[in-house]
Amino acid sequence: MIRRFTKEDIKALLDIYNYYVTNTVSTFDIEPLTFDTFQAKVNRIDSEYPFLVFEEGNEILGFAYASRFRPKPAYNFTVESTVYVKHDAHGQQIGTKLYKELLDKLKFTDAHTVLGVLTIPNDASVKLHEKFGFKEVALLKEVGLKFGKWHDVGIYQLKLSI
Repeated sequence: MIRRFTKEDIKALLDIYNYYVTNTVSTFDIEPLTFDTFQAKVNRIDSEYPFLVFEEGNEILGFAYASRFRPKPAYNFTVESTVYVKHDAHGQQIGTKLYKELLDKLKFTDAHTVLGVLTIPNDASVKLHEKFGFKEVALLKEVGLKFGKWHDVGIYQLKLSI
């Protein structure tokens, strides 16, 4: 079931996220986040944008949210989308279900454009974004240094309104 985030979810979400911090280049955080840091982050995001969790059998298997793209006022109608699925729950369409619900909710906000910012290569994430009509609009070469290697970032864009 997909539902809105609650404060009781924070520990489970942090565990999902920190797995990606320590084991992948999906996020450019280098050190695992503390509970307090993560709590402040998700509460700030939830106060402004849709923040969803996927729960099955009383276990949180993923989450998705929109967040501010950049702080300058001209960007107020552009959001960045984020989705994470528990590392051992891939292949169940959880990311697809979360993304569909997130995009549906964003259509009822003043968001004009949604950006997916992806570490490249990442075939699964590229396919997920393209499934929903996102188009690659930029490829930033060697902009993130993690695990001793430089990584590229692709920016995928979806216009919600014309």
